[in-house]
Amino acid sequence: MGRRMETRPVWTVTLLTIFPEMFPGPLGQSLAGRALAEGVWALETVDIRAFARDKHRSVDDAPFGGGAGMVMRPDVIGQAILASHKGGPLIYLTPRGRLLDQERVRALAREPRVTILCGRFEGVDQRVLDAHGAEEVSLGDFVLSGGEPAALAMMDAVVRLLPGVVGKEASLAEESFEWGLLEYPHYTRPQEWQGRGVPEILLSGHHEKVRAWRRRQAEEVTRQRRPDLWSRYVADDSRKED
Repeated sequence: MGRRMETRPVWTVTLLTIFPEMFPGPLGQSLAGRALAEGVWALETVDIRAFARDKHRSVDDAPFGGGAGMVMRPDVIGQAILASHKGGPLIYLTPRGRLLDQERVRALAREPRVTILCGRFEGVDQRVLDAHGAEEVSLGDFVLSGGEPAALAMMDAVVRLLPGVVGKEASLAEESFEWGLLEYPHYTRPQEWQGRGVPEILLSGHHEKVRAWRRRQAEEVTRQRRPDLWSRYVADDSRKED
C-alpha cells in the first residue's frame, strides 16, 4: 500500500452579514482570489436577515434606555450563529474590541475554521455575544459603517499567511510586525529618480551589511513612529542579540 498523504485542512471562514453580496469583494482578486479559486481557502456567507421572523426581515430594534440608532436583535443574531457556527473562534468586529495584531492573525491562520459576525447600526445586543463567547476584535481607534470592511481587511491579513498563497514565503518573515518592528524602506529601479539616489549599501552586494542596515532602519522607523512597539521590542531580551 502507498503512503497516505496528509493534507492541511482548507481554511474556511463563515461570514454573518446583512450584506452577503459584499463578499468576496477584493478578496476575489489577485493572490487571495487565485487561492480561493484553487481551494486553498473557502468562504461561506450567511444572510442574517434570513433568520428574521417578520415580513420585513427586521434584524434591529430600538435600544433599551433610549439613545440614537438601532441595535441588532439577539434572537435573530442568535439563530444565525446557531445555524452557522461550526467550531473555531467566533469573532465580532467592533471598535471596542481587542486590537488585532499580527500575532493574533497568525493564530487565526492556524485555525481550520473562523466565523466572523459583521455588525451594523449601533452594534449587537451584548447578551448574544456573551451567550456564544464571541471574541470582540478591533482594527483600530476609528469607526466604520459596519463590520464588513473590517472583515475584508482581517481576512486578507490571514489568507496571505496560508501556505501557497504568497509566492515567496520568505518575504513574509521580513514584513512589519514579524519581528516586533515596522518594516525597513524599500528601493528599486531606476537607481536615480528626480535627483534621489538609492542608499549605497544596497548596491554593495554585501548581504550581511545589507541585512544589518535594514535592521537598523527598521529599528529607527519603529522608534520614531511607534514608541509603543519600540518599548516592547527593547524589553524583549530574545531580540537583543541582534
